[in-house]
Amino acid sequence: MLPQEIIRKKREGDRLSREEIAFMVEGLTEGHVSEAQVGALAMAIFFRDMDRDEAVALTLAMRDSGTVLDWPGLGGPVLDKHSTGGIGDNISLMLAPAVAACGGYLPMISGRGLGHGGGTLDKLDSIPGYTTVAPLDLFARTVREVGCAIIGQTPELAPADRRLYSIRDVTATVESVPLITGSILSKKLSEGLEGLILDVKVGNGAFMRSFEEARILTESLVLVANGAGVRTVALVTDMNEPLASCAGNSLEVLNAVRFLTGRHRDKRLWDVTVALAAELLVIGGLAADTKEGATKIAAAFDSGKAAEIFGRMVVALGGPAGLMEDPEKVLPVASVVRAVTPEHAGTVREIDTRSIGLAVIELGGGRKMASDAIDYSVGFDVLAGLGDEVGPGRPLSIVHARSEADAERAAASLRACYRIGEAGPVTRGTVYERVDG
Repeated sequence: MLPQEIIRKKREGDRLSREEIAFMVEGLTEGHVSEAQVGALAMAIFFRDMDRDEAVALTLAMRDSGTVLDWPGLGGPVLDKHSTGGIGDNISLMLAPAVAACGGYLPMISGRGLGHGGGTLDKLDSIPGYTTVAPLDLFARTVREVGCAIIGQTPELAPADRRLYSIRDVTATVESVPLITGSILSKKLSEGLEGLILDVKVGNGAFMRSFEEARILTESLVLVANGAGVRTVALVTDMNEPLASCAGNSLEVLNAVRFLTGRHRDKRLWDVTVALAAELLVIGGLAADTKEGATKIAAAFDSGKAAEIFGRMVVALGGPAGLMEDPEKVLPVASVVRAVTPEHAGTVREIDTRSIGLAVIELGGGRKMASDAIDYSVGFDVLAGLGDEVGPGRPLSIVHARSEADAERAAASLRACYRIGEAGPVTRGTVYERVDG
């Protein structure tokens, strides 16, 4: 086969065969197809799209470019969850141990912060000693012994995705739906999954701001994942306000520990976590329906079993044994902590959620460049939500910063994220739609 003929074929809008797609992906991995040729193919796909069979072939070829895990003799279904990301989205930290407590096994490959959204790995990196870059044998052993493990993508898993993503990043082809689909699912399918739940965020704090955009991506992910042989369901969920009442790496870990131990549970966070986890139990055959699944997940939290599993996972991956008992002593703490009061009292009518994420980055809690170091201690806690009354006795948030100057700038940025108005009902979304392949 000739790469240029495959590029020409897609450029003209024709359908690529499974063999042609596999040839290009293998060529990228092995080095006998140039980055310029792959970039040209990505641009052709961007403009000409792919049908479901092509997207399935692309996903499987990228999955098979490296190691595909298998799990003989586990005694339970191998499951995972993926979120398209947002602000205050720490659901993975609670969902994984809760589903494990119900009999599932979760080998979760997660990512770092992208754009304005915080990444699960950056949150876990705030736990002293925790190994997010773990060898596959440690990863597999932790999954088998504990029930779940959350680490980053290793060089062995879907290496073609790493290379293709870097090419897409510099050729303005990141937004292609089939390429997004292949990137997300190739990593997930390399885990050797039997079932997957997808959390596709929509709203002003999501990468998909309109419902139409979210629906297109959701349907692509669900159809391709099921076409690749992994039972998959998606929920479209709201991101017009932070999901947890905090934003920032160690603050979101602290929020997760409080959630797991029952010290504090944000209602929206509870609703979405339970909805996703209940679906995953049904997918894995661990519950007859989502009502039974939700009951089992609530019991996993309330009994303390999910908290115990999370604590064991942290220790198995190098973290401290005392995190669950005394997280405030273990996690990094900012130098300056103070309240952010609103300019006037009233009801929160609207939140610019994306800008809250950007304000965390400005504090040092995210990366402006890939090489930037992160200050895990900074961010916002006790964030006011839609419909909350704020004023002198109820601040918009508590800012955690490295200096008074940083805190002052962050406070001004946060005030600009909130529209305060007269009292009255404000609609709060959670789960908008379920998409089943």
